[in-house]
Amino acid sequence: MESHLDYHAHNNGFREVNTTFKVLFAVSTLIICVASPSPIIPLFVFILIPTLLIFKAKIPYKFYFKFISIPLLFALITFLYMGLFFGSTDIMVQLGSLGPLDLVIYRDGVQIGFLVFSRMLGAFSCLVFLAFTTPMTELFSIFHRVHIPPIIVELSMLMYRFIFLFLDEAEKMHQSQKTRLGYSDWKNSLRCLGMLGGNLFIRTWFQGEKLHMAMESRGYNGTLKAMNEIEFPGSKNIILLVSFELLLLAGIYLSLNFPVI
Repeated sequence: MESHLDYHAHNNGFREVNTTFKVLFAVSTLIICVASPSPIIPLFVFILIPTLLIFKAKIPYKFYFKFISIPLLFALITFLYMGLFFGSTDIMVQLGSLGPLDLVIYRDGVQIGFLVFSRMLGAFSCLVFLAFTTPMTELFSIFHRVHIPPIIVELSMLMYRFIFLFLDEAEKMHQSQKTRLGYSDWKNSLRCLGMLGGNLFIRTWFQGEKLHMAMESRGYNGTLKAMNEIEFPGSKNIILLVSFELLLLAGIYLSLNFPVI
């Protein structure tokens, strides 16, 4: 259970920090990272947020790096793809030919790819900060306060409720298959994976029916209520947030002409 994201969202060093402040920090920093014309600031955010999560929020570093490994892989693939297939001037590396296709890495393609790479890492770090420090129940309250359509919030609440339930179910079924010599070879692994997916779908269907019956028996009228006791951040937090975002904007201005590649 302690390896789940939801556990760390409820047990971290930033748990008691004002939720609205954390949301404003994550969203405003994300916007700055995505809009930054220089990779310096997004990379700075990518370094800063893991530092805060690991050393201040006390998130286990192994769990954090395992969590970001797949997005990091996609960011690297994007960087390599843009380096190979974007750009038209200043050849850096001539890799040869693949049939009619010349594999050439251009400097401007690498620069664009690196900028997109840094933006992806910076923006994802902001979302990770929010996910690791704020329980979803509090985020749903924020969604209600900003008048996101109730149907979207309710569907999100139900989906989030079932994510960890079926992760546990899938893990139990996987371990059960392994104790019966499942996944012993490639062919057997495919067969076991298909059985796991099929059984998990059936369990999902039945669990959904049980949940609907339980909700109706408790007076469900088509609306799910969310906690709505989120306080507005104080003036001290607002000053701190604005100061930090202004520093990021100043950093963007100072790094506009800074050569990275």
